[in-house]
Amino acid sequence: MAEVLVIGHRNPDPDAICSAIGYAEFRRRTGLPGAVAARCGDTNERIDFILGTFGVPAPRFVADVSPRVSDVMETHVLSVGLDATASEALTLMDNANVRVLPILDAERRCKALVSVFKTSKFFFPAEGRAWDSRRVLGTLRGLARTLQGRMLCAFEPDREDDLILMIGAMRTSSFGERLQKYPAEKLLVLVGDREDVQRLAINARVRALVVTGGLAVTEEVMELARRSEVSLIVSPGDTATTAMLCRAAIPVRHVQDEHFLSFHQDEPLNKVRDLAAGSAFGAFPVVDDEQRVVGILTKSDFLKPVDRKLILVDHNELSQAVAGADQVEILEIIDHHRIGSLRTQHPILFRNEPVGSTSTIVADCFFRYGVEMPSPIAGILLSGLVADTLNLTSPTTTARDVEVLARLEKLANVQAREFTDKLFASGSILVSRPPEQAIVADCKEYVESGRRFSVAQIEELGFDNFNRCKEGVCRALSMYCAEKGYYFSALFVTDVVEQTSLLLMAGAAEFLETIDYPEREPGIYEMAGVVSRKKQLLPYLTHQLARVGR
Repeated sequence: MAEVLVIGHRNPDPDAICSAIGYAEFRRRTGLPGAVAARCGDTNERIDFILGTFGVPAPRFVADVSPRVSDVMETHVLSVGLDATASEALTLMDNANVRVLPILDAERRCKALVSVFKTSKFFFPAEGRAWDSRRVLGTLRGLARTLQGRMLCAFEPDREDDLILMIGAMRTSSFGERLQKYPAEKLLVLVGDREDVQRLAINARVRALVVTGGLAVTEEVMELARRSEVSLIVSPGDTATTAMLCRAAIPVRHVQDEHFLSFHQDEPLNKVRDLAAGSAFGAFPVVDDEQRVVGILTKSDFLKPVDRKLILVDHNELSQAVAGADQVEILEIIDHHRIGSLRTQHPILFRNEPVGSTSTIVADCFFRYGVEMPSPIAGILLSGLVADTLNLTSPTTTARDVEVLARLEKLANVQAREFTDKLFASGSILVSRPPEQAIVADCKEYVESGRRFSVAQIEELGFDNFNRCKEGVCRALSMYCAEKGYYFSALFVTDVVEQTSLLLMAGAAEFLETIDYPEREPGIYEMAGVVSRKKQLLPYLTHQLARVGR
């Protein structure tokens, strides 16, 4: 099932958080069980007060929704250990129809890769190296596993040997002559039920004797093998099959690719796509922070659709959206701000209404469609509404906000006036945070006439806190504007009691010269009776911006 994140803008205010929680609940109750409330910024003291009051957890924090390696990787990882044989690796690859396997240690860290291509070079030696086709490299225990045979007696079965394969398919005299040509301890002899050849090989003290065809071995031969310390294995396959399989007993570490490319599970797909495309490997281990393998990524995985979608609330501009929003599908937008320039690949539900808060629109969804609203959700939506409308005193307030708030008060069993007083007294951002954090606690980025700028708002009970830290705030605003490369940065400090504001400005001098409100101090302007960023301040700033371009 696709995960659908219901998420507000960066540096979220109470309305962004509350509308995300409320709309996720609404969509889960109306046929979208994968809807999850999310946020792409920190909460603040007032948001925490709201969540604590109504016993609702904070939305999930998601800093970036860009498709990640973990979104498309295969989590069921087929692998082999360091002691696996090539036969075991090839069997796994054949059964799963894959061409590469990671070789993992006991802590699931990738030591190398084993591939069909690399092993084929071992099984099919290059021209002029026919001798390699008789080379059997590995342990006797690994050989027995590869042959699916029975080890009747074994001496140092876990010792790795580099052996020469010899088939006893000739007269005894010829076989005896041939035995003399090689060091006996280097020989692996394959033979059927010819006891005379078996005895000759054992008496020569070869490293191991393999009896093919699953044929019986006499007690006398077994006793002779024990006395001579010759390992004895019975293979169920015929001689031709057994000879072919012997070479496949080689440990994978001898046919591995030690140099490989791996990716972290959280790396963006866009970042690793070119690296993967230019690599000779067809698969790439995916690791976590401890370098443990948690997945495998193949080149075909880049074609998979990412199973993550978004519903945007309280904004409709990509400059304000969670990072990566332009790389995933946006299903819906629920907002009460001006319509920006966001484009989508498909038609979507876009509900944009000129009301005081997005929480008003979300609550109306419950009411309009007759969906039951739990009391805590009613309290959450009430909080978003009164925070954004300053308890219906903002010029953005509409009759619809008044009507919805009255219904929410009954469902939440909360008196809005008393709750609003507690909400704005619950914490001052200017007191609880350093200036560089306070100025971006509720900050939005805009693009107008080709120029990028930011507008932030801080709501306080009076200007006392601001007056105590204004120098640090002004300095932080100038630094923020310069670091981001904005044409200007505005900070709107609002007194919710007296319903008035101060405007702090930093940026291009040619723009600051157009501000025609009374300048209280350099860069600080009095905006009596102005309290709404959306309906009053932003239209004013964009109008002044247009004047600069004339």
